[in-house]
Order: sequence, then C-alpha cells, then structure tokens
Amino acid sequence: MQKLMHCSIMDLRLLVAVADAGNMSKGGAVCFLAPSTASLRIKHLEAIVGTRLFRREARGVSLTRAGQIMVDHSRRCLTEIEQMQASLTPFSEDVHAQLVLYANSSAIASFLPGDLQGFLQSHPKARITLEEHLSRDVLVAVVEGRADIGILTKDEPHPDLVYFPYHEDEIVLLLAETQPWTKTEPVAFLDCLSFPFVSQQNGSAIHSFLLAKASEQGRRVDVRIQVAGFAAVASMVRSGVGVAIVPRSALAAINVEGLRVVALSDAWARRTLSLCVRRDVLGSRNYVTALVDVLRQSGDQAGVADSA
Repeated sequence: MQKLMHCSIMDLRLLVAVADAGNMSKGGAVCFLAPSTASLRIKHLEAIVGTRLFRREARGVSLTRAGQIMVDHSRRCLTEIEQMQASLTPFSEDVHAQLVLYANSSAIASFLPGDLQGFLQSHPKARITLEEHLSRDVLVAVVEGRADIGILTKDEPHPDLVYFPYHEDEIVLLLAETQPWTKTEPVAFLDCLSFPFVSQQNGSAIHSFLLAKASEQGRRVDVRIQVAGFAAVASMVRSGVGVAIVPRSALAAINVEGLRVVALSDAWARRTLSLCVRRDVLGSRNYVTALVDVLRQSGDQAGVADSA
C-alpha cells in the first residue's frame, strides 16, 4: 500500500466529489476537471489501490465496499489537512503573523490596550494572543518559547533574555468613601488584612498576587466575593462589600466616584513593569521586533529609564 503515497490531494477530492455526486462527470465538474480527465484519474487511483472503487452503472456510478472505505478515510484526511492549514496560516509571515504575549494584570488593564491598538493599526496582518499570568509564569513562558514577549515586574537575569523597561506602576488599596478608616497613610498591607476583600476570580494574576503577599506575612485573605475585572471590583468596593488592592494605573479606566485610594507603604507596591524577549527571537522575527519597538517607545514616552 506504499503506492497510496502517490495519491494527490486532488485525487482524494475527486474521489469524494464523484462519490457524493454519484456521477463521474458531475464529480469532475466540482473539481474543475473534464469528464475524460476525471475518469482517467479515478482509473489511475483504482490501479494504485489494486481494486475497483466504483461500479459503473447506466445512470452513473456507485461505490464498491473498498470504495466506501477509501472515501471515508479520504474525508478524514481532507478534514485534517484543512484543519492543519487553518492552524498554520496565522504563522505565515506572508499572511498573518501570530504573536503570543504574556503579561500581568497591571499591564493588561492599563497600558497595553492603547499600545496594542496602535501596533495593530500599523501592522494589520498581525494577530496577537494576549494571556494574563503572574510575573514568574511570564518569565518561564518566554524562556520556554511559549510566549514571544513577556511583561513582568521582576528583571531576573537570564542568559537567554533581554529586558527593556516598560512602565512604572503602583499597587494601592481601594475602599469605599463610606468605609470607616482611622489608619495612618500610607498603610502597610498587613494592616489591611483585617478587612474582608473583594478580589478577582481564581487564576487571575492580581488574585494570586494578593494571596501570595498575605502568605508571606503568615496570614490569609478573607475574600468575601470574587468578580471578573477591575471595574466589577470597584463597583463591589463602592457598595461596601469589602476593600481591594488594584494597580493604580487601572483606575484610569474605571469609575472611581465614591471610592478612596490609599497608598501602601510596602516596598513591593511600587514596581517597574519590564518587557522581556528571547535574544534569539529579537531581530529574527520582524513582527516581534516591531512590537517590542512599539512597547519600548511607550515606555520612553512615559519617562521610564532604560537600564538594559
């Protein structure tokens, strides 16, 4: 059956088309082949297989048992080929460039929307998969090649990575203006843990960050409710359900009326967001380099010092 390797995709398409039409001429027309050409191709296919695939009848053709088996397999093969083509198309630089960007919640909620909108306008063939992850997971994904570019809060030296500053940000406490508040500002995160919290859903970077910082203090967070997105968090805080920690940059996109923003005294609350990319990717893939340039320019305009 190694001869089957000589079958072309057109042969398989013709086989299925003739079987569906029950007629050699009509099946050939579907594949833009003349009746004589279609007939010759089917005969050639039968010679390769070593058995008849169709019974020639007065009103057309019908499948033999072998023909039915081959048609079933051909349908599956053609479906797999189409799915493979669809999956690979975005990775073709000539058609669409598929970029994978991992970032923490601060970058996604604040700085990235405008930067990516500008990049996609100037690179209409680019396609971006944007995923939210903790900074440590962003780093691993870029090193392993699962992400083309990462945005994270820690510049951990790695021989395969290049870092560029992106934006400055700050984690702050959010509470309702009606919330009784007697603490000195700025306030330590540890002192906030006496309040019930509004947090994002499990798996979100900011929620995991909240739990991790409490765990470092040997404490647990009293999460009263979990919602999706910073706007929903702010709404719940405004209603008095609890307090929350959010990136200050995210406040620009939400309604802060009725809310109080309190700075945290913890050193980790003030952080620099950085870009990271593999050295072997930077300069070798045009769209990756172009996106890095756009994001670096955004950082330059924000006045973030380049320490790379």
